[in-house]
Amino acid sequence: MAHRPARGHRCVPHTADVRIEAWAPSREDCVAEAVTALVDTFVDTASATPTGSSEFRVPPGDDGDLLVGVLDEVIFLMETEGVLPLGTEVHPAGDGGLVVRWRTTGTEAVELVGAVPKAVSLHELRFGAVSGGWECAVTLDV
Repeated sequence: MAHRPARGHRCVPHTADVRIEAWAPSREDCVAEAVTALVDTFVDTASATPTGSSEFRVPPGDDGDLLVGVLDEVIFLMETEGVLPLGTEVHPAGDGGLVVRWRTTGTEAVELVGAVPKAVSLHELRFGAVSGGWECAVTLDV
């Protein structure tokens, strides 16, 4: 297998839906990378600049629940407020949850390039520690 960077993401073929994979040295960085992967599946953010910021807290849960909670919030923000994250920082919260900070832009500032996700599927959800870091794989319903 070819060497891959310490942090990254990719979209993998999946029938009817979109499947993303992300990896990073830490759990929190892997969640942040999964957010970037989600956004990259349907918009081109290359020319967008941040126009706002927000913070979101994910309640305590197992690692899969934390990941899904963050990705669900991205879809919710897009649908209800018309904003998308351009940059994501994830930190552990003292209660076992996560604190997520986003640099955001309006959906009008990005170009649509794929099907917009409607939900995060729990089917074949994978998230955990591996040799040298963390990996996740998530299916997005489109």
